[in-house]
Amino acid sequence: MRFIDANLFIRYFTRDDEEKAEDVLKLLKRVEKNEEKVITSPLVIFELVFTLESYYKVTRMEIKELLHPIFNLRGLRLDSRDTFESALELYSQSKLSFADAFNACFMRKREIKEIYSFDEDFDQVEGIKRVVP
Repeated sequence: MRFIDANLFIRYFTRDDEEKAEDVLKLLKRVEKNEEKVITSPLVIFELVFTLESYYKVTRMEIKELLHPIFNLRGLRLDSRDTFESALELYSQSKLSFADAFNACFMRKREIKEIYSFDEDFDQVEGIKRVVP
């Protein structure tokens, strides 16, 4: 098993270096066929979303469409995959940051209904009550 870094996904998604993008595509095809196993971390996913949104100006819906197939690669290990999928859906349909969307989905999965936060964005999340300490 090997670790896959954010910059590989960025090259593939943006195609700003066509040769590297093709190399990554070949790797992802091997991962999809389960011929090769890779792992990535939650920080890589957060870095991907942040970089695509802030630097490349990719829309939330486009980010969802780009990442969803990656989450489903058979040879990819990603802890909390289901939480990431839920967060991506919430993020694409709201004004929440990806981190806030992830935290809301993390809470839902664990049936946590209240959050200590000054961040009023959580007020728009159904089923979660924001509490100011």
